Amino acid sequence: MTVASPFAEQLAHLPVAERSLPLAGGVTRFWEYGTGADDPDDRRDAPTLVIVVHGYRGDHHGLEPVIAQLDRPGYRIVAPDLPGFGVSTPMAATHDLDGYEAWLQEFAAAVRAESPSARVVIIGHSFGSILVSAALAGGLAVDDAVLINPIAAPALTGPRGVMTRVAIGYYRLGAAVPERLGHVILSSPVMVRVISVTMAKTKDRALRRWIHDQHDRYFSAFANRTVVLDAFRASVSHDISEYASRITAPTLLIAADQDDITPLAAQHRLAELIPDARLVVLEGVGHLIHYERPVEAGEAIVAFLDRSVDRRGDTDGADDGRSDDGRGA
Repeated sequence: MTVASPFAEQLAHLPVAERSLPLAGGVTRFWEYGTGADDPDDRRDAPTLVIVVHGYRGDHHGLEPVIAQLDRPGYRIVAPDLPGFGVSTPMAATHDLDGYEAWLQEFAAAVRAESPSARVVIIGHSFGSILVSAALAGGLAVDDAVLINPIAAPALTGPRGVMTRVAIGYYRLGAAVPERLGHVILSSPVMVRVISVTMAKTKDRALRRWIHDQHDRYFSAFANRTVVLDAFRASVSHDISEYASRITAPTLLIAADQDDITPLAAQHRLAELIPDARLVVLEGVGHLIHYERPVEAGEAIVAFLDRSVDRRGDTDGADDGRSDDGRGA
């Protein structure tokens, strides 16, 4: 039985349309929310274009709770399924970081061409934060960037580096056995539930039940074993610190004090490495900010984007906003 989303009512207020684009040798499916979704003619005049990039093994559904918080006039929000995940087909290229970065550059150019005068904002969660950072360092031009649960340091150095090593062993096993058995292992409902239970920090039983249902429904929606293994290697072989100094856009980092993948100290270091960064730390949550604390994340994003506009209009300069007090925006 499907568990109803706590954010369904908010999402219902947003117009939405499903679309597709031929990109990187495959077909990218994406969802368009807000301005332009119910009237394509509005796309051209949309004041703000928000591109939302989900994390490893998820799809666009994962960031819908955050998208629901961005219901603002003039916001055109596009959320693709990464190639090889959800209902997007695989790329012709290898599904490593280089392949995904090239795809993101192509996707961003395509949707930006439909809203040529829009301010462009890009949001990435988890593996999506690495992908977004690599693209920004590689020349992707945006006005503002937001990284949620940013992978600020190598995954093996996180508070649960042992769990990452266990995961590496799990994926190696999935790669070592025959294709069909490997797919069964990699999409095992038992392993999906173990991962979900490990990551969820909330004590709210109803919210935990919904989180587990989301993972059950979408966490194994990958095209084939090769895609999921290549993307996993990319997710544990790179982190944002590799690209930080080349990220020139104003950047909001939304981190969690109980994130099992990246220690909080690394998030503070990352905020210092990115030339124009602001760090917001949400307390009592781990790597699932997008599920457990999307309201606070949305508030932080809106405040950051409003502040960014104000700063551009302030010829006298403003404070650099390197970090907040650790309790949100």
